[in-house]
Amino acid sequence: MKRLEVNTNDGNVGFQIAPMIDVVFVIMLFFMVMAGAVKVEKELNSQLPGTAETSNATDFVDEQIINIADDGAITLNDEPFDSPTSHDLPQLKATLMRLKQNADAAKAPAIVTIISEPSAKYSRTVDVLDALAVAKIDNVTFTVSEEE
Repeated sequence: MKRLEVNTNDGNVGFQIAPMIDVVFVIMLFFMVMAGAVKVEKELNSQLPGTAETSNATDFVDEQIINIADDGAITLNDEPFDSPTSHDLPQLKATLMRLKQNADAAKAPAIVTIISEPSAKYSRTVDVLDALAVAKIDNVTFTVSEEE
Protein backbone atom coordinates (compact mmCIF):
# COMPACT_ATOMS: atom_id res chain seq x y z
CA MET A 1 0.00 0.00 0.00
CA LYS A 2 1.08 3.34 -0.87
CA ARG A 3 0.95 6.21 1.52
CA LEU A 4 -0.74 9.42 0.49
CA GLU A 5 1.54 12.29 0.45
CA VAL A 6 0.34 15.41 2.18
CA ASN A 7 1.06 18.60 0.36
CA THR A 8 1.90 21.26 2.92
CA ASN A 9 1.70 24.14 0.42
CA ASP A 10 -2.01 23.69 -0.37
CA GLY A 11 -3.25 26.05 2.42
CA ASN A 12 -0.85 28.87 1.62
CA VAL A 13 -1.98 30.51 -1.60
CA GLY A 14 0.18 33.62 -1.18
CA PHE A 15 -0.75 37.27 -1.42
CA GLN A 16 -3.75 37.82 -3.70
CA ILE A 17 -3.98 41.25 -5.38
CA ALA A 18 -7.44 40.78 -6.98
CA PRO A 19 -9.44 40.94 -3.68
CA MET A 20 -7.44 44.02 -2.65
CA ILE A 21 -8.35 45.78 -5.91
CA ASP A 22 -12.00 44.87 -5.34
CA VAL A 23 -11.92 46.41 -1.83
CA VAL A 24 -10.26 49.60 -3.14
CA PHE A 25 -12.92 49.92 -5.85
CA VAL A 26 -15.73 49.50 -3.29
CA ILE A 27 -14.20 52.18 -1.05
CA MET A 28 -13.73 54.49 -4.03
CA LEU A 29 -17.34 53.91 -5.07
CA PHE A 30 -18.50 54.77 -1.53
CA PHE A 31 -16.60 58.08 -1.53
CA MET A 32 -17.84 58.99 -5.01
CA VAL A 33 -21.45 58.45 -3.97
CA MET A 34 -21.02 60.37 -0.71
CA ALA A 35 -19.30 63.29 -2.47
CA GLY A 36 -22.56 64.07 -4.29
CA ALA A 37 -24.45 64.35 -0.99
CA VAL A 38 -22.17 67.06 0.42
CA LYS A 39 -23.77 70.51 0.21
CA VAL A 40 -21.60 73.20 -1.26
CA GLU A 41 -21.23 76.21 1.00
CA LYS A 42 -22.06 79.48 -0.66
CA GLU A 43 -21.23 82.99 0.40
CA LEU A 44 -24.28 84.79 1.74
CA ASN A 45 -24.36 88.50 1.17
CA SER A 46 -25.57 89.52 4.59
CA GLN A 47 -24.73 92.56 6.64
CA LEU A 48 -24.64 92.64 10.39
CA PRO A 49 -26.66 95.32 12.16
CA GLY A 50 -24.77 98.43 13.02
CA THR A 51 -25.21 102.15 13.19
CA ALA A 52 -26.92 104.01 10.41
CA GLU A 53 -26.30 107.64 9.71
CA THR A 54 -29.38 109.81 9.29
CA SER A 55 -29.73 113.42 8.32
CA ASN A 56 -31.91 114.34 11.29
CA ALA A 57 -32.71 112.97 14.71
CA THR A 58 -35.27 110.18 14.95
CA ASP A 59 -37.58 110.10 17.95
CA PHE A 60 -38.46 106.64 19.15
CA VAL A 61 -41.69 106.50 21.08
CA ASP A 62 -41.22 104.65 24.35
CA GLU A 63 -43.56 103.87 27.16
CA GLN A 64 -44.52 107.07 28.97
CA ILE A 65 -45.05 106.83 32.73
CA ILE A 66 -47.50 109.08 34.58
CA ASN A 67 -47.17 109.08 38.37
CA ILE A 68 -50.00 110.22 40.62
CA ALA A 69 -48.79 111.12 44.13
CA ASP A 70 -50.78 111.04 47.39
CA ASP A 71 -51.14 114.83 47.37
CA GLY A 72 -52.47 114.87 43.77
CA ALA A 73 -49.23 115.94 42.09
CA ILE A 74 -48.85 114.52 38.59
CA THR A 75 -45.54 113.78 36.89
CA LEU A 76 -44.91 112.52 33.37
CA ASN A 77 -41.55 110.71 33.18
CA ASP A 78 -40.53 112.35 36.50
CA GLU A 79 -41.34 115.86 35.21
CA PRO A 80 -44.08 117.66 37.20
CA PHE A 81 -47.17 118.90 35.35
CA ASP A 82 -49.89 121.33 36.48
CA SER A 83 -50.81 122.01 40.09
CA PRO A 84 -52.16 119.35 42.43
CA THR A 85 -55.50 121.18 42.57
CA SER A 86 -56.00 121.61 38.81
CA HIS A 87 -58.68 119.29 37.42
CA ASP A 88 -58.33 120.44 33.80
CA LEU A 89 -54.57 119.61 33.48
CA PRO A 90 -53.82 121.85 30.45
CA GLN A 91 -50.04 121.25 30.44
CA LEU A 92 -50.45 117.49 30.63
CA LYS A 93 -53.07 117.51 27.84
CA ALA A 94 -50.83 119.56 25.54
CA THR A 95 -47.85 117.28 26.19
CA LEU A 96 -49.93 114.14 25.64
CA MET A 97 -51.27 115.57 22.35
CA ARG A 98 -47.71 116.17 21.14
CA LEU A 99 -46.80 112.65 22.23
CA LYS A 100 -49.70 111.21 20.23
CA GLN A 101 -48.78 113.27 17.15
CA ASN A 102 -45.16 112.09 17.34
CA ALA A 103 -46.27 108.48 17.76
CA ASP A 104 -48.64 108.75 14.77
CA ALA A 105 -45.90 110.31 12.64
CA ALA A 106 -43.54 107.45 13.56
CA LYS A 107 -46.37 104.92 13.00
CA ALA A 108 -45.82 103.57 16.50
CA PRO A 109 -48.33 103.21 19.32
CA ALA A 110 -48.34 105.75 22.15
CA ILE A 111 -48.10 103.62 25.30
CA VAL A 112 -48.81 105.16 28.71
CA THR A 113 -48.58 103.55 32.13
CA ILE A 114 -50.33 105.19 35.06
CA ILE A 115 -48.71 104.53 38.43
CA SER A 116 -50.88 105.65 41.29
CA GLU A 117 -49.95 105.82 44.95
CA PRO A 118 -52.18 103.58 47.10
CA SER A 119 -53.70 106.53 48.97
CA ALA A 120 -54.12 108.83 45.95
CA LYS A 121 -57.68 109.97 45.21
CA TYR A 122 -59.47 108.13 42.47
CA SER A 123 -60.80 111.42 41.10
CA ARG A 124 -57.19 112.40 40.28
CA THR A 125 -56.83 109.22 38.21
CA VAL A 126 -60.05 110.12 36.39
CA ASP A 127 -58.57 113.58 35.62
CA VAL A 128 -55.53 111.89 34.06
CA LEU A 129 -57.78 109.52 32.09
CA ASP A 130 -59.74 112.52 30.79
CA ALA A 131 -56.47 114.10 29.59
CA LEU A 132 -55.56 110.83 27.85
CA ALA A 133 -58.99 110.70 26.20
CA VAL A 134 -58.60 114.26 24.89
CA ALA A 135 -55.21 113.26 23.42
CA LYS A 136 -56.85 110.10 21.96
CA ILE A 137 -54.32 107.77 23.60
CA ASP A 138 -55.90 104.38 24.18
CA ASN A 139 -52.90 102.15 25.03
CA VAL A 140 -53.03 102.68 28.79
CA THR A 141 -52.02 100.33 31.60
CA PHE A 142 -52.52 100.81 35.33
CA THR A 143 -50.40 99.86 38.27
CA VAL A 144 -50.05 100.79 41.90
CA SER A 145 -46.66 101.81 43.23
CA GLU A 146 -45.12 99.30 45.59
CA GLU A 147 -44.47 100.43 49.11
CA GLU A 148 -40.88 99.98 50.20
